[in-house]
Amino acid sequence: MTGVLYGVGVGPGAPDLMTLRAARLIESAAVVAYPTLAGAASFARAIAADLISPHAREIVMDVPMSVERAPAQAAYDAGAVQIAAALQAGQDVVCLCEGDPFFYGSFMYLFARLSDRYRVEVVPGVTSITACAARAGKPLVARNERLTVLPGPLPEHELRARIAGAESVVIMKVGRHLAKIRAVIADLGLTGMAVYVERATLPDEVVLPLADAPATAPYFSMILLTKGADPWL
Repeated sequence: MTGVLYGVGVGPGAPDLMTLRAARLIESAAVVAYPTLAGAASFARAIAADLISPHAREIVMDVPMSVERAPAQAAYDAGAVQIAAALQAGQDVVCLCEGDPFFYGSFMYLFARLSDRYRVEVVPGVTSITACAARAGKPLVARNERLTVLPGPLPEHELRARIAGAESVVIMKVGRHLAKIRAVIADLGLTGMAVYVERATLPDEVVLPLADAPATAPYFSMILLTKGADPWL
């Protein structure tokens, strides 16, 4: 019998926002896998650190920081080989993924490589979107409204067009793109409707109107924008 690969969402940062199922699987895991970025500490592992057994084997996938896709794909290829060896030996593997595994989650790359050969179960996690909305006290959609999720690295003209045609907008992966995004939102006359959130649910969390946001932003930052009157009133 081969092992089971669990893709476990550990949530946006606060350890107590993990689901009970995620915590149970991590506590009992003999093999834990997770990505790191360019040799830095793993954020996903940091969230789950208190639950990982000191006897667990850890598979670390170091993903290079590069705009080219090939280096990251090679890192996931190598990680998939190590995970497959553990599964083939009959060991279950718990792969940690910040947020939700299937929402901009790194686990989807492993799922694509391994799900046709091994049993894979995905454990959903609290997403950064819902965490940021909760911490900002900003409901996003009601009734028949639409929510548009945009990545910050999009070209300026595409951001402008998509924001202009949207009702409620979440802009993720703000980071070094903050100045560009701010300029687009200001040009559309929507700055007063936007909220900036960084490191939601963590001790150093920041929640500010976009007009008061800092000049630079970390990768784990987001802008929430809702237009018009509050539809839930």
